[in-house]
Amino acid sequence: MHELFDDPRLTISGLLFEANSGLIAKVEPTWHAHGLSGLDLNALMRLSRSPNRRLRMSDLATQTELSTSGVTRLVDRLAKAGLVERQLDPTDRRSAYAALTSAGASRLEEVLPDYLDALETWLTGLLTPDQLDGLVTGLRIIRDATNPSATAIADQPPRT
Repeated sequence: MHELFDDPRLTISGLLFEANSGLIAKVEPTWHAHGLSGLDLNALMRLSRSPNRRLRMSDLATQTELSTSGVTRLVDRLAKAGLVERQLDPTDRRSAYAALTSAGASRLEEVLPDYLDALETWLTGLLTPDQLDGLVTGLRIIRDATNPSATAIADQPPRT
């Protein structure tokens, strides 16, 4: 039975979860210093890296792993701050987009240098280039198997 407790799969999953929570604890002050939560920053970055800096609300919900009501609250909060705006789909009145505003892009331009510095200190700068390449490769394999919706939208051709 003790062999079960010493299974290396428990070690690697524990290390991954501990590294994730430790990394978040180290970079979270950067988000907060710029008046953002991690969820806010995630949504703004996803919008900034999407075609026309916008996503359908349903796609943003999928990518951020939020419910439809959760993404509505997030977009409402970001819209109130002037960082995103809702855009109705002229071809489908049932659909709406969340779009990054120029103020949202400016906020990202303010936070990203500090955020990237924190990531360099607590993530990428701790590893050699070979270790980093292996980590990226491994994380993509795990992400694609466990969370394929994280990239499904990016792999689709743009809607016209």
